[in-house]
Order: sequence, then structure tokens, then C-alpha cells
Amino acid sequence: MSTYTVYEEQTAKRLRLWERDLTKPKGMLERASKSLSTKINSWIPEKVHGALTASVKGIVKTSLFTAEYIPKQEPLKRLSLADRDTQAEALISRYKKIAAAEGAGTGAGGIMLGFVDFPVLIGIKIKFLFELAHVYGYSTRDYRERLFVLYIFQLAFSSPDKQRELLNVIKDWPARRAAMPPGEAKADVIDWRQLQQEYRDTIDFRKMLQMIPGVGAVVGAWANYGLLEELGQTGMQVYRMRWLQDKQVN
Repeated sequence: MSTYTVYEEQTAKRLRLWERDLTKPKGMLERASKSLSTKINSWIPEKVHGALTASVKGIVKTSLFTAEYIPKQEPLKRLSLADRDTQAEALISRYKKIAAAEGAGTGAGGIMLGFVDFPVLIGIKIKFLFELAHVYGYSTRDYRERLFVLYIFQLAFSSPDKQRELLNVIKDWPARRAAMPPGEAKADVIDWRQLQQEYRDTIDFRKMLQMIPGVGAVVGAWANYGLLEELGQTGMQVYRMRWLQDKQVN
């Protein structure tokens, strides 16, 4: 069993704080927000839910189960956690700019281009997570790593109750991964309807503002920039946690 460096010890302490904040009981505002989202979802016709679920499922499955988003460069090897974190921060910065530019462009186009932004932004997020996996040494050529990417995606954009459930899955990932046969796509393990509802509930307010005439470009850039920041920080924390777990095992 390996011992941690000073940097890794500090990172482990920060991870414990992050996990505590993520799993703490919901506040009044969060409970009210989730209650409102649940009520709104109950008003939406079943056909609309079905269409949204099919849309998200199609976008994410295409991203996860084709080679389109797999980085050309191999996963980084023989780097310290500190060096990986530095590269991850640079990657987050680059993708925040990409997402902001895309949001500004579609936001300037109003409602119609606002709808176009939805699948494009998901693709940007998935591509970012694929590259982040390679920064921390995990190859997305393995479908199990692509599923892990989807769990990170959900963790970043889910309600607090769902986040606690997902965090347990992520912490238990080595055992779950070992139980999955290599070389098979396992899209059936995902609750697609829940994924689209949680994702939509998390980003709705910011993305609706993007469709307001006159301010759409500014709001679109701001919304997408913030969403990539949230995803980036969540992804870094998860891969730090996993990297430290693997070091202890090895």
C-alpha cells in the first residue's frame, strides 16, 4: 500500500470537505426548488417527457458509445497528482471559453438557436470529460470508463438527494467496474428519464434566460461558462478521489 505525498494528503483533506458539503442535508431553498421542479414535471404531458428522454438518450448514447469523442492522445502516464491537477485546470479553462463562445452565439439567435444549444452543449461537456479522464490516466477507449464519465456528468447536474446516491456509486466504482465484462456497451444501466429530468431541472433557469431577446448572447455565455466550471470542478474532485484510491491499492 502506497503512502501519500504532502500534496496528496492536502488533496485528501480537501476531498473530505467537498464530500461533506455535497452530502449535507438540503437547505430550505434547495427543498423548495426541487419541490417546484417536481410539480412542473407532473404538469408536462407524457409525450413531451418521452420526447425529451429520447433526445437526451440519443445525444448521450452517441457521445458515449461511438469513437467520436475519444481523445486521440493516450492517457497520461507517470505524472504526479499535482501535475495532473495543473493540466486539468488548463483543460477546464479552455473548455469554459469554448462553451461560452457557443452560448454567446446561440444566445444571440434567440429561442430557435437556444434549442440548438441544448445538444451542442451536452456534446461539449462529454468531450471535456473524456479528455479529463485521459489527464488522470484513464482510457475512454474502455466503455466502462465512458460509463464512469456519465456518472460524473450526472453528479454535477443532479439534485442533492441524487448526488448522494451517485457519490456512493462513484466511491464503489472499482468493484462495479470489475463486475462488468470488458468490450460490451451497457447503456441499459442508465435511467434515461431521470437523467434528462435532473439535468433539465439543474440548468433550466439559466438556459431560459438565454432566450430573452437582447440579453441572450451575454446570458448564454455566462450560463455555459458557469456550467462548464461546475462540471470541471466536479470532474476534478472525482478523478482526484479515484486516483488516490488507486494509489492506495497499488
